Amino acid sequence: MSFRRRSVPRDIDDMEDTRPLFSEEANGLVDESVVVGEPEVIRSDQDVESDKCNLVAGWNTSHQEKKAFLSILTVGFAFMLVFTAFNTNGIIMQVVIKSIQAEDPNFSGSGYISLAVIYAVFASFNWLAPSCLSYLGPKLTMIAGGITYIIFVAGFLWPQTVILYLTSVLVGAGAALIWTGQGNYLTLMSTQKTISRNSGIFWAMLQSSMLFGNLFVFYQFMGKEIIDQHTRTIVFIALTVVGAIGVGILFTLPKPGADGSGRADDGLGSPFNALKKSFALFKTRDMLLLSATFFYTGIELSFFSGVYSACLSATLRFPDPKRLVGLSGMFIGTGEILGGGVFGIFGSKTVKFGRDPIVLLGYLVHMLCFFLIFLNLPTMSPLQNTRDPSFLANGHPSEVVAMLCSFMLGFGDACFNTQIYSILGSVYEDNSGPAFALFKFTQSLSAAACFFYSSVFELYWHLAILVAFATVGTLTFCAVEWKAHRHLKAKPDTPFD
Repeated sequence: MSFRRRSVPRDIDDMEDTRPLFSEEANGLVDESVVVGEPEVIRSDQDVESDKCNLVAGWNTSHQEKKAFLSILTVGFAFMLVFTAFNTNGIIMQVVIKSIQAEDPNFSGSGYISLAVIYAVFASFNWLAPSCLSYLGPKLTMIAGGITYIIFVAGFLWPQTVILYLTSVLVGAGAALIWTGQGNYLTLMSTQKTISRNSGIFWAMLQSSMLFGNLFVFYQFMGKEIIDQHTRTIVFIALTVVGAIGVGILFTLPKPGADGSGRADDGLGSPFNALKKSFALFKTRDMLLLSATFFYTGIELSFFSGVYSACLSATLRFPDPKRLVGLSGMFIGTGEILGGGVFGIFGSKTVKFGRDPIVLLGYLVHMLCFFLIFLNLPTMSPLQNTRDPSFLANGHPSEVVAMLCSFMLGFGDACFNTQIYSILGSVYEDNSGPAFALFKFTQSLSAAACFFYSSVFELYWHLAILVAFATVGTLTFCAVEWKAHRHLKAKPDTPFD
């Protein structure tokens, strides 16, 4: 057998001599500091310091978000108490005033006219609210508005026609202040990622007022045809105290900015500049389209907060119609809380698919609700006590259907309002004060119109108007939302998770 020598590369002399390494391995003398695999990365002091800064910045951001969320919860709790007083008062107002007139023929006040005055002044003063906001800031603006709510509710302890209408003017101006301040504060305490969640949670807490206040009224009014003076005094003292506690909580709110978390104020400038911004914003295409949606929310707000409860109270074919007033308010509140809570908890998920599916859901719920109301209640019920038959079996209205409609009114309202808050806080995050003022201007203007025609229109006319404006408002909202969603998706740094 012969062996052939294998060829060796010519550059073998240039190869590194590895014998010493093998020798050291054999003798266990390998340097343990040598790492086989990835080369050692030498980090400079500057890199280490940068990592520390990023860690601290991340912790600060998380801490600030928690502080901002706590502020949102505080605002929600304060508004829950203030509007436990006011919303409960609004739902029982017409029933209470009829009872006052039965005892005192000289009292000529009207609940519908009072609410119409409130919303007419509310609409007008919204043009001045951004100017007040630029001077006072969101916290003091909310406090000033909240005080007027307490005065209005307390006025029912001394039922006089003059007091009723004067306090209606006062609370109309205060409503413009408290809602403009709230919208600005919510926006400053939110980001693109948290605005839907914060809007939903605030709305759920706010609408809890419908549940607690009406539960109290339900037991106080049970079995009573006329609400006597003693019962009225107990109810309105309790509501005044609850509202005052809510305003007191507003004093504890931190100012938006670095220390209180959230962003600093929008910088509206002087009161005159704030007014100019409002007029300029109102003329834009998107705001004009959204105004149709705002207008619908005002009509349906006035319907469920005043007209629907009066219809139930005046439908004498119910076994105990006065009892249904408080019960209806509780079911409306339950629908509002469920809607706001669901859209708040899942806000970060639903915003990825847009706000329009939720508004479309609210539209469908309201359409079904209006049809059931048409079947269940007589057309003369907003104007007078009536024993007219319904379209249901044997002509008798159903309490179950009536309460189901109350729940659907509340749930549909939550669908619309939470998404309006979300789109305003997102699209107009740098101009939130005027944007929310214009929202409340249009909403309160339509609510005032509804309360004015409520004293002459039958129920079926109410329902026809609601159906028409719901359809238009839903379409215009979707048009603006589709544009805003395309704009956000076009931004490479927009987080959708």
